[in-house]
Amino acid sequence: MAREFSHNLVSSDKGRNERLSVRSIAAGEDWTVSKFICAAGPGDRPFEERHDGYTIAAVVEGTFTYRADSGCALLHPGAMLLGNDGKCFECNHEHGVGDRCVSFNFSRELFCEIAATAGGTSRYAFSAPMLPAGKRSIPALALIDAIARDPDPLQVEEVAIRLVETVVSTLSDRAHSPMPPVRRETRRIAEVVRHIEAHVTEPLDLATLAALANVSKYHFLRTFRRAIGMTPYQYLLAARMRRAASRLAGSSDTVTSIAFENGFGDLSTFNSRFRSIFGVCPTAYRSASAGRDPFPPCGRRSRAKRGG
Repeated sequence: MAREFSHNLVSSDKGRNERLSVRSIAAGEDWTVSKFICAAGPGDRPFEERHDGYTIAAVVEGTFTYRADSGCALLHPGAMLLGNDGKCFECNHEHGVGDRCVSFNFSRELFCEIAATAGGTSRYAFSAPMLPAGKRSIPALALIDAIARDPDPLQVEEVAIRLVETVVSTLSDRAHSPMPPVRRETRRIAEVVRHIEAHVTEPLDLATLAALANVSKYHFLRTFRRAIGMTPYQYLLAARMRRAASRLAGSSDTVTSIAFENGFGDLSTFNSRFRSIFGVCPTAYRSASAGRDPFPPCGRRSRAKRGG
């Protein structure tokens, strides 16, 4: 029997539950995948909760602050929330209303078995509260969004296992996690992220984004990179690529129209950037999207096993 994931193991507040919609996507004996849609906003009090199993949740829409044993982070579209088994956490929507996530939950036994290979130790624990949106995560996020709409149990389980491998391997490569900004800066960056997501197909410039945050361009660039883990331009490109990949997999529109609709003014530039992230051209990605491996070769690497 599939094990159930209690996302709000500590909190049982009726008002909170009314603002949180949970739909099961797929489940196995030692893993579950669920879609979470939260309607909480600045006026809602955060509740302490506890992870039942190890959690990797892909943020599809919205921004919110996540506090866990591993630190505090501003979660944003394209990022992955990371949760350690049995540890308490809080999600706060003081900077905006709502979010949508696809959450993968793993039993301790399954997670530790995968982490022993990917991270070199069976006692692995997430040392950071999130994995920021980035080049290595875009293919996986595009597929996660697709399987949430049309799940196949075998494909979902394969993706779930590879997701742990990719996240653990990527975190093991990272020298430092982004330092969390102060509360006032977090609110400003959250507003900018929402603006970018709402205007992702439009031309954006640093001066406009800095003005939204009410700081100088230099201070904004430094604060955004510290909070999100990449520059505003890199985030914009990642957002455009996520949307383009989703459109390629879920529509019959031409590659040219998808490129232009997602803010790319030149088809050759779009093709080049797409290939650099996904490893294949847009046409080949579309043809094989139903069964292809969503994790690029750069997400795999050989390593000497560390003691653990």
